[in-house]
Amino acid sequence: VEPTNIVSVNDDMQRVTDEASAMNKRIHYYSRLTSPADRALIAPDHVLPAPDEIYVYSPLGTAFKVDTCTDGYGKNSSLVTIFMIWNTMMGTSILSIPWGIKQAGFTSGIILILLMGILTLYCCYRVVKSRQMIPLIDTSNWEFPDVCKYYFGSFGQWSSLLFSMISLVGAMVVYWVLMSNFLFNTGKFIYNYVHDINVTDIVPGTNGSNKVICPSAASGHLPQNRSVMFSADNITGFTLFEKWWDKSQTVPFYLIAVLLPVLNLKSPSFFAKFNVLGTVSVVYLVFLVTVKAAHMGIHLEFNWFTENEFFVPEFRILFPQLTGVLTLAFFIHNCVITLLQNNRNQENNVRDLSIAYFLVGLTYLYVGVIIFASFPSPPLSKECIEQNFLDNFPSDDIMSFVARIFLLFQMMTVYPLLGYLARVQLLKQFFGNAYPSLFHVLALNLAVVGAGVAMARFYPNIGGIIRYSGATCGLAFVFVYPSLIYMISLHRAGQLTWPALITHIFIILLGLANLIAQFLL
Repeated sequence: VEPTNIVSVNDDMQRVTDEASAMNKRIHYYSRLTSPADRALIAPDHVLPAPDEIYVYSPLGTAFKVDTCTDGYGKNSSLVTIFMIWNTMMGTSILSIPWGIKQAGFTSGIILILLMGILTLYCCYRVVKSRQMIPLIDTSNWEFPDVCKYYFGSFGQWSSLLFSMISLVGAMVVYWVLMSNFLFNTGKFIYNYVHDINVTDIVPGTNGSNKVICPSAASGHLPQNRSVMFSADNITGFTLFEKWWDKSQTVPFYLIAVLLPVLNLKSPSFFAKFNVLGTVSVVYLVFLVTVKAAHMGIHLEFNWFTENEFFVPEFRILFPQLTGVLTLAFFIHNCVITLLQNNRNQENNVRDLSIAYFLVGLTYLYVGVIIFASFPSPPLSKECIEQNFLDNFPSDDIMSFVARIFLLFQMMTVYPLLGYLARVQLLKQFFGNAYPSLFHVLALNLAVVGAGVAMARFYPNIGGIIRYSGATCGLAFVFVYPSLIYMISLHRAGQLTWPALITHIFIILLGLANLIAQFLL
């Protein structure tokens, strides 16, 4: 992130002087004099930006300040490092985990979460160790794309950019679909409350104070915003509201007026202040799931291969849909080196990474298993579990309303950060400048926003979007590049064995099969 585009979190004035900006341009000049593998022309210390000018942005929706020491070692304890990795990995995928378990089957879903967690952890471990496999070169300042460029040349550089953009744009599309969903339900709740309107959705559901609904059961397609009014003073006004406040027809377009202008800002650093909202949202979701499960109880019946009216088999052929979601849910491979570089005790990196993955997997398991097990079957079928499990709670549910408010505000602050990262990666590669002109930035933002609006309008399936983008970018960053780099480095050192070769080729084939299966099921 260019220091010229960072503002202080304590004041609104830029804290980077013209001299510092000039230094930043000199850094880019040094980087263009020779390849990253040649350390002869490395930028001297006086050209480097101050440690407090460094921020890390993750495609999954977090941004935080990197605290570093002058001796090159990080100041963060292992506990802080573990929490940062957990916070960075926990994204929108958590909303689709219960749906993924339903698609795979309860037993196979639990097994797949455990296996995918272990597999992605190992591949992430290979990413962390990839720099150390390069001999005779100082790779202490390298990121994983630099490693890819070292082994694969310009192909590695451009392909890593492509798959990184897929992960970013995929995340932004999912965000737009979810923001449209949350804004619609929030607006509906507020309108009904202000006008004292009692309505019920035209969908099957349970009775009582903890109502659960099945939006897709009545019509066999995605839920619409149709309602029946029980009592209201102004029926015409309510009908007009439903016409202009439609989940897919109108609300996705309303977001353009709010988000498109902020996407064109040169610096999104103001929004990084709200990073803590991501943690608050996840903690509140865990609380919501716990309270709902306590009221609804456990509803399980084990049918190993046969399906009945209310329950799904323990093993289903649709299980790759869960593996696609999990590939993105456990995805941190493109920024894990940056996160671990700031660990005070570098010898604990592998341990801290493993603990963070364990906590992430535990969070996914808890939310997914509890929602699936407590879903009231009968009277509703487990097939009713939605791709966003909050859709199974009506818009007038207070706890779900609070969750949607949290998530809506968090996503509206993270979305500009994702757009900024996409802009920096793409425009800087093609034009050498992250902000070549307002026209270039506006054209890119219109394309990204247009993709989000189109998906929210015609394909608002976050589970589908997550699994497609996760399997695609995961093929490169999770399965192929870490395994290939490890095999090549062992081969050059004369240490490649048949077991290592077979194992890592198998990992690559698993990633390829994971991607192909998304388009077949």
